[in-house]
Amino acid sequence: MNVFMPDLVVSLVFITYAIVVLLSFGGLLTWVERKQAAVMSDRIGANRAYIKIPFTNIKLVWLGLFHGMADGLKMLLKENFKPKTHDALGYFLAPFIVFAPVLLVFAVIPFGGTLDPAQLFPSLASWFGGRTYPLQIAQLDAGILIVFAFSGLTIIGTMLAGWSSENKFSLLGGLRAGSQMISYELVMALTIMGLILVYGTVDLGAIVRQQSGVMLGVLPKWGVFMQPFAAFLFLTAAIAENKRIPFDLPEAESELIAGYYTEYSAMKMGLFMFAEFIQIAIVGALFTTLFLGGYNLPFMSDAGFLFPGGHAVALSHGLVVPLQMLGFLAKVFLMCVIQIQIRWSLPRFRYDQMLSFAWKMLLPLSLANLVVTAVAMWLMGGGQ
Repeated sequence: MNVFMPDLVVSLVFITYAIVVLLSFGGLLTWVERKQAAVMSDRIGANRAYIKIPFTNIKLVWLGLFHGMADGLKMLLKENFKPKTHDALGYFLAPFIVFAPVLLVFAVIPFGGTLDPAQLFPSLASWFGGRTYPLQIAQLDAGILIVFAFSGLTIIGTMLAGWSSENKFSLLGGLRAGSQMISYELVMALTIMGLILVYGTVDLGAIVRQQSGVMLGVLPKWGVFMQPFAAFLFLTAAIAENKRIPFDLPEAESELIAGYYTEYSAMKMGLFMFAEFIQIAIVGALFTTLFLGGYNLPFMSDAGFLFPGGHAVALSHGLVVPLQMLGFLAKVFLMCVIQIQIRWSLPRFRYDQMLSFAWKMLLPLSLANLVVTAVAMWLMGGGQ
């Protein structure tokens, strides 16, 4: 038997899981955004698409869930218009350069604890040879750096889309996107530096493992309690990085039609929009990993729950693994809902206000947070 075959099978299962989860989040969030907006503005909302049961008058509306399917069909079947003058290669590649890195970022995010296949499938124990697998596609020591590397690729994709379309609105949107994403990515990096000082690593798996357990007797050792100000700055910068309201200046339909993807239609435009919704989930996953303990649940370890006061509830490995995975997904979904709530609550900045907010407000605050964290860590280390 090839000793690498179990590793290959497990890796393929993890990759399939990641793709299914991200695509499901992308589709689900298009519905959540419609429904949440309707609830906030006291409308019924998203109830026009339905499936009628043949030979009856029964229409299945299902809270508007069919709108997402209708959108997908429309994107797939719509004619793909192209501008008369454009750079063919750049115009073709830009949507894929934006979409692919968004999916790849999830590879370094741990979505569960450690899987021991022999405990779940005793009949296959000899085939796996005692191996255990952290629920993470790529266990890289420099996981945070990989996140920023892929984020940089999306900047290139948006600017390329704006430039290659040979449209003034698109070019202006592309320039806005580039300057905005670079400005706020710097803020994101500085906020994470505080966490790196606290945890002493850039490995996302190690950061999550250090967030297990409790501090002060009852509080989970999550990043949001260790670095609350950094959590706020990170979420603000991440929403801006995703070009969502109040930071949607690169699209700004009332000024630039659709900004850098004005000249795109059909599925190519769908890739830009789908990437934006998947990136909402990625932002939620990163925030969960860095600040909400990742897959860790309060008072829970691989052996089960241990509550304050010493009361313990033992759990089997077959129960711990799904609970950790569901806990991670629930936290990600909660962060997605919060981002959509912000999108429908705040008005759009002016472009100069948006850049001033990054360079004159968030950047000094993130530097101050970094300095305070460094001094605190130095003092806690005995001044050495």
